[in-house]
Amino acid sequence: MSKIRITKQFNFETGHALYGYDGKCKNVHGHSYKLSVTVIGTPITNSKHVKYGMVIDFGDLKHIVKEEIVDVFDHATVFNQNTPHLELANELKSRGHDVILVDYQPTSENMVIDFAEKIKRRLPENIKLYSLKLQETETSFAEWYQSDN
Repeated sequence: MSKIRITKQFNFETGHALYGYDGKCKNVHGHSYKLSVTVIGTPITNSKHVKYGMVIDFGDLKHIVKEEIVDVFDHATVFNQNTPHLELANELKSRGHDVILVDYQPTSENMVIDFAEKIKRRLPENIKLYSLKLQETETSFAEWYQSDN
């Protein structure tokens, strides 16, 4: 049976600051991210199975990505946990803002690596994460491919 890739796209808004960066992105700012999640597998061939003909139900993939990424990162601010912005992060938290402290610099490159690990852990055994594309602006994005890792 043929291997098939399917892709689901997601949108979310996230703020961040790049600690130690030598440009404008050292300041707290945000992006309208677009995340494309591509998985690969074999369509179900059992005609009695409710998901007959599907690699994975788009709804099931949506559920995983929303729980792991979108619902967590949407309208949150991400800081490197080693940033001097911790005082700001704690102040924002105390005022009811969603703040995420990560153990990496929150660039698109590092975020897409983090997202890949989170999604891979949740996929059914017979479905593999093929690639992720995290678009930060209309002209800038980071891509992750399983074949490169």
